[in-house]
Amino acid sequence: MSVVRNSPGPAPSSAGPGPSLTANEIAVLTAAAEGATYAVIAQQLGFHEKSVNSLAHRLARKLGALNITHAVFLACRAGILDGRPRRHGDHAGYAAHVARGEDPCEACWAGERAYRAERRRARKTAKENAA
Repeated sequence: MSVVRNSPGPAPSSAGPGPSLTANEIAVLTAAAEGATYAVIAQQLGFHEKSVNSLAHRLARKLGALNITHAVFLACRAGILDGRPRRHGDHAGYAAHVARGEDPCEACWAGERAYRAERRRARKTAKENAA
């Protein structure tokens, strides 16, 4: 007799909307995905470690996870977290902000300006060489 264990959490193709997470819960989830401990997350957010622990447990319950590591996995699978490393401070970082519907940060704007200036120089050089 085999026992089938249903995995907790939302199905990867669930049609309904995902759980609504607060900005602090997303910050904890993102930091945990990057490998930060609760102590480090607490320092980054200006919270007590016990508060971060409570946030992580509430977050895991909302996602139907067994622990914070499982919550990160489920968040990636549900599309809450991207799961891929993000580019920052260059043209690709700028494009990623735009694709996510965000206003690009200053570092990415600077990278985009440098990219555009380089493209203008390349077009000007190509035009001069063709003449």
